[in-house]
Amino acid sequence: MSRLEYPVIVSPLPEQDGGGFLATVPDLPGCMSDGDTPEEAISNVQDAISVWIEAANDLGRPVPAPSRPSRHMETA
Repeated sequence: MSRLEYPVIVSPLPEQDGGGFLATVPDLPGCMSDGDTPEEAISNVQDAISVWIEAANDLGRPVPAPSRPSRHMETA
């Protein structure tokens, strides 16, 4: 897995919501993904980050710089 440029927070999802893990990117509002494992959520959110940045560029909106680089996931 490649190194993350943006910090990501990984949180467990409740079993009543299907379980798994949610990965959110605080620097990019609304950018999130999920997965059955923390690793899958991290992998999926990397795709979401790319799509978020592409959409912002297409709309002429600014893309915030990462608040700090992150090489490891954070767990909420």
